[in-house]
Amino acid sequence: MIRHLSRQHSVVVASLAESEKELAEGADLSRHCSEVIAEVIPKWTRWLQAWKALFTRTPSSAAYFWSKRLDKRIQSAAARKSFDLVWVHCAFVACYAASVKQAFKVLDYGDLDSFKWSDYSQWKSWPLSWGYALEATKLRNYEKDLTNRFDYFTVTATGELEAFKKLSASSPCALIPNGVDSSFFRGSNGAAHLHTIVFVGRMDYFPNIDGILYFVKSIFPIVRKHSPSAELQIVGSDPVPAVRELAAIAGVTVTGHVSDVRPYLRDARVAIAPLRIARGTQNKVLEAMAVGVPVVATSQAAKGVQAIPGKHLLVADEPEEFAREVIHLLENIPLGKTIAAAARRQIESAHSWDASMTIMDSVLAKLGSTRQASVE
Repeated sequence: MIRHLSRQHSVVVASLAESEKELAEGADLSRHCSEVIAEVIPKWTRWLQAWKALFTRTPSSAAYFWSKRLDKRIQSAAARKSFDLVWVHCAFVACYAASVKQAFKVLDYGDLDSFKWSDYSQWKSWPLSWGYALEATKLRNYEKDLTNRFDYFTVTATGELEAFKKLSASSPCALIPNGVDSSFFRGSNGAAHLHTIVFVGRMDYFPNIDGILYFVKSIFPIVRKHSPSAELQIVGSDPVPAVRELAAIAGVTVTGHVSDVRPYLRDARVAIAPLRIARGTQNKVLEAMAVGVPVVATSQAAKGVQAIPGKHLLVADEPEEFAREVIHLLENIPLGKTIAAAARRQIESAHSWDASMTIMDSVLAKLGSTRQASVE
């Protein structure tokens, strides 16, 4: 997105990093920007700020991303450059836009996180369930308040657009689907291992943890009973202890961090997204579809993807049904190839970055016309 914008606009990026290492890893961003404003806030500082906000009206998730120094640097940059447009990614950092005056402001909600916290409260036991419910209420009020502070909004999936309507905002909202780099995520000529199943995702993220535990405990035994040679690769950074312990189960491998997920996708016969909690678009599904691996997903994981169940991916929720679809793909190679080919074509047409950037350009052009009219 930043690379695309830099072709026709002067772009200033403001962001946070958790460490000097992470800051250094993002140094290449400066090639596409006139200025990069970044501050390091360690995790312990973020969590302390979130804890202090617990019994205030400020959502803890917004306090987690607050930096007074970053805010001052954004104010300074705005005074020097007089920005025409401020584009904010996610409500958690929307507070920084208050520092910028006389500019059109766009808030990319991405996912409406208050709805996600509400979902979490249904799955967690007390007192975490209470904490998530409290945060959901505070964040919902915060999201509603933001509808009066921005001129335009965007979301990434149809479900999120429906959630946005519940905020009763007067300003318009556009759907800009998440894209995937289909030239980077591309299949290989090599043959996938016949009985390999892959799950990709950060393994310290609750929906991923819950999803893979659900699959291993309730679905994988059914698959293994029918296909004893079936193997599961759990690929993702920072696996929590409950996930690491899954490696003790026959047929299960937990990789931890890998530098490139593509070899694991290409080596699999089936990719899974057994998420019972999901908002927005699951990039893990897009990436598998782009590589050409047939996907079995829950209805929750599939709803944020512009794909037709049965044609571009298979969808199942109950353990026996999910296992049956996985087994079907493990055994029916022609079916897998047909779904994978259709999925790849769908990615190229519905989830390409070019298509998403075209929508974004139309939003920018519309806002530019509005700004010009207000000047005249």
